[in-house]
Amino acid sequence: MNSFFKIFFASLLALVVFSIIGFFILIGVASSIGSRDPIETGSKAVLVLDLSIPYSEVAINNPFAGLTGEENSDIPSVYDLVRLIHHAVGDSAVKGIYLKCGINNNSFGTSEDIRNALIKFRNSGKFVYAYADVISQGGYYVANVSNKIFCNPKGGLDWRGYSMSLFFLKGTLEKLEIEPQIFYAGKFKSATEPLRETKMTEANRLQTTEILNDLYGHFLTQTSAFRKIDTATLHGYANANALQTGSQAVKAGLLDGLKYDDEVQDEIRSILRVEKTAKLNLLSVQKYAEAVEIRKTGTDKIMVIYAQGDIIDGKGERTIIGSESYVNLVRKGRLDKSIKAIVFRINSGGGSAMASENIWRELSLARKEKPIVVSFGDVAASGGYYLSCNADSIFAQPNTITGSIGVFSILPNMQGFFNNKLGITFDGVKTSPDADALSVSKPLTPAQRQWIQNDVDSIYATFIQRVADGRKKDVAFIDSIAQGRIWSGTRALQLGLIDRIGGLQEAIDCAARMAKTNNYKLREYPEPERLFERFFGRSTENARTSAMREEIGEDGMKIYQNLKRVKQMVGVTQTRLPFDFVIE
Repeated sequence: MNSFFKIFFASLLALVVFSIIGFFILIGVASSIGSRDPIETGSKAVLVLDLSIPYSEVAINNPFAGLTGEENSDIPSVYDLVRLIHHAVGDSAVKGIYLKCGINNNSFGTSEDIRNALIKFRNSGKFVYAYADVISQGGYYVANVSNKIFCNPKGGLDWRGYSMSLFFLKGTLEKLEIEPQIFYAGKFKSATEPLRETKMTEANRLQTTEILNDLYGHFLTQTSAFRKIDTATLHGYANANALQTGSQAVKAGLLDGLKYDDEVQDEIRSILRVEKTAKLNLLSVQKYAEAVEIRKTGTDKIMVIYAQGDIIDGKGERTIIGSESYVNLVRKGRLDKSIKAIVFRINSGGGSAMASENIWRELSLARKEKPIVVSFGDVAASGGYYLSCNADSIFAQPNTITGSIGVFSILPNMQGFFNNKLGITFDGVKTSPDADALSVSKPLTPAQRQWIQNDVDSIYATFIQRVADGRKKDVAFIDSIAQGRIWSGTRALQLGLIDRIGGLQEAIDCAARMAKTNNYKLREYPEPERLFERFFGRSTENARTSAMREEIGEDGMKIYQNLKRVKQMVGVTQTRLPFDFVIE
């Protein structure tokens, strides 16, 4: 017994000592973060904007940045980035922007926001220079507003046109003897196609072809406007695969020259009129964010709520839209008399129908008290559109993916898999015939199938009614453009699904006009993570995800995430986009 107590108290003492040491280490680290050396813009600064960095709706902060010296550890949000570029227009210390346009890890709506901000910057008389070893199509779409675009002499410009890829799991499920048991409303609702087809249906091929042509047409039109080359010629280059080398792209007028990075920097030196041996004052937008204040001050308040990711029931997190959390945020804005308007920024392909309904309800209540303006990001479709449709005004970019007004539900029958592949059988008792209707261990009866289909049809009817009421359209008309079909922002405007083409700033300007104020400040939610959350919140999850990504690669991660999403869908009626489509 004495031995036990010795070990116990020794362990307890070690735990206490470790906790105290850990506490002081945490305080020291927090102090070092708070005492980072202030960033100064300096003179003749050139902002460096790297498109390989993905900018999301919510800023990403790394508390260890000051300790590790990581240059790009703190990533501003999309709107922060736009505000930084706008701020730089009036900042006499900033002379230009150096755009790194190789890989663009930002989707269409975000790229449009960045591109429009760069146009404003260039129109102010300051320069934008773009460079990459090899320029991707996504990178070029943003870069084509630059004063000059260069690529490595041994590099080139990707100019192949757009393609959209989908993957299908029907054959896999058949081999595993898993029957998906799918129920849907909307002939274009392609979210279930990967489970029930081996290739695209004709309806899906039609909508995919149309939206791809819309996106590609917008790309060509915008390129034509800045490079002064007609769209037919640009399209012809892709059809003939005529731009296989950088020199061919220069000859075609899409690039301004072939240079190495040091040569481009020398050209920037000549613009700035500094010696060739002088060090350029290249300042990343991340560091610039630490040096300047971009937030507007004022007496009134406009609430901006950022909603990004899948829509789920419950609380969610910063990159998942939990209905409970977002209902509470909207309610907070509704009940706060000092908040004059609410701007809801949505970037989501949807998710739980019930979660979308609950957020829709709270936004509808808030609209009775104050203006509600919605801004669409890269995508605002299905459940993302559902919760937005009753706003006073909706803004989207021309290449925002929107619509997908449709519903589906999945309940797999895994009896064959369990019995024949794993040797597992099931038995049990129940108090009523349908008590086990949602079990995955047996097939649904015809009556149960009809019951679920009725539920899906009922939710679809509610969905189109919500849209018809919110958009002041006839139900039959909404049904004709619904059916799960996705649209570009340009088409959505023509159909009346949105009100204006524009980004978040335009939506905020609209909210201010509706609230009759120009003296306002923004209250932005979700709020930045607390220090403890930054340190410990998702470190284990992030480490596990990083290790998995390293092991199976990006393509493997996409398949894993889609399979994980399938699991989350089981038994939950969904208003969601197709699983995952890749446009290249």
